[in-house]
Amino acid sequence: MKRTATRLADGRDLIYYDLADDAVRDAPDRRPLPPVQASSEIRHDPLLDERVGYAAHRQTRTYHPPADQCPLCPTRGERLSEIPADSYEVAVFENRFPSFSGAAGRCEVVCFTPEHDASFASLTEQQAALVLWAWTDRTAELSLLPGVEQVYCFENRGAEIGVTLAHPHGQIYGYPFVTPHTRRALRSVAAHKARTGQNLYDERLAAERADGRRVVLETAHWTAFVPHAARWPYEVHLYPRRRVPDLTALDDAERAEFPGVYLELLRRFDRVFGPEAPPTPYISGWHQAPFGIEDREDFALHLELFTIRRSPGKLKYLAGSESGMGAFVNDVLPEAAADRLREVAS
Repeated sequence: MKRTATRLADGRDLIYYDLADDAVRDAPDRRPLPPVQASSEIRHDPLLDERVGYAAHRQTRTYHPPADQCPLCPTRGERLSEIPADSYEVAVFENRFPSFSGAAGRCEVVCFTPEHDASFASLTEQQAALVLWAWTDRTAELSLLPGVEQVYCFENRGAEIGVTLAHPHGQIYGYPFVTPHTRRALRSVAAHKARTGQNLYDERLAAERADGRRVVLETAHWTAFVPHAARWPYEVHLYPRRRVPDLTALDDAERAEFPGVYLELLRRFDRVFGPEAPPTPYISGWHQAPFGIEDREDFALHLELFTIRRSPGKLKYLAGSESGMGAFVNDVLPEAAADRLREVAS
């Protein structure tokens, strides 16, 4: 594999990831781009003890362009894009319209494939392994940036989720704070350790494996299950059997096995509502330990994959209870969701 770092016309970083060591990535960005005008602000809500980001410049970001104007396709002739090369395998670049920027974090875009009409599920295992390498490399790089406290590699897929660019892509956020989700988890893990001396992540994974009713897929190094208290209609958590804090700590065997496991899960998600259903919208993201915290090794790296579709043609909306009070009410029992995800196995 080869990594090639370069810059776009406005100075933003662009990194190509290739399977072949002899790949040449020297095409210049020919666009006359003005300097990026991004200004993010972080405010603290003392009542909930949560940070809220503000990024007013994102109001002007690209919104559902036609396919022939997609900024994530390769540059072809005079159709110039964010990717100067006329072809690529995986490309990562600084977001032109970041949610967090400067001293307040960093946001990057990950293009999984040059094919506009593809999906992550359509990648080969080799291509998925290359994406995993890119996620890992960016996690390591962003961990060194001043002010970045946590890295989240994720994909929003589908217009129903709110995706504004149809090209297969994900994002990487370098948060300038520890996210509320992670803060709550860390508090629970610390309290459980103080009370029992045991690790809550380890016990949770062991309990799901022992119960078995919600286990969707299991291999030598990975376990995928619908959590006992799943919030979303179809929600799967994917854990390495060995507890590690982040992507950089995975070993060669875990990395080698991941692509096949993850692609199988994504393909099952696309089959769960039947052969006539449109592609399943989903959010998929890596939960990694924040940097510079005590007992970092107590955190367990895992991926959370879920869809807001609850049945064919029906979405799970976050209405009064969920949006107003943060109290989820799920329409699908976790055991039923796990049964269905096992039924649609390849």
